[in-house]
Amino acid sequence: MTKAELKTKPTNADVEAFITTAQPERRQEEARQMISLFRRTTGEEPKMWGPSIIGFGSYNYKYDSGREGTMCRAGFSPRKAKLNLYLMGAYCTPDAQAEQDRLFGLLGKHKLGKSCLYINSLEQVDMAILEQLIRNNWELMNERYPT
Repeated sequence: MTKAELKTKPTNADVEAFITTAQPERRQEEARQMISLFRRTTGEEPKMWGPSIIGFGSYNYKYDSGREGTMCRAGFSPRKAKLNLYLMGAYCTPDAQAEQDRLFGLLGKHKLGKSCLYINSLEQVDMAILEQLIRNNWELMNERYPT
């Protein structure tokens, strides 16, 4: 089976130009803080994925169904209502999920989706815990999908 045609693919769009469009205005500074945090944690440079995700690194996946694709290993989007962080690594093992859950309990105000972390404002979370969550996910993704 061939790779599925995904809407979310790496682009050559300028990350900083995208950030300057983020609203409300405080989201622009939060996006820059997140880029600094992801750079420090992943050692990767940011790249636009689709029209609104700032991603770091990439990995190829293949589902049991045969469907396959490429996605950023980690990333975020500075949306109007919330910062959306894309963290897939904790689903690799039960132990990783337990550690992720423990850290979420210490993080501060947030909501969760299947592989998404939603934050209203960086002021409402513990940045050291957020950094650990990103680091854990990055390491787990690297274990599961070696480069």
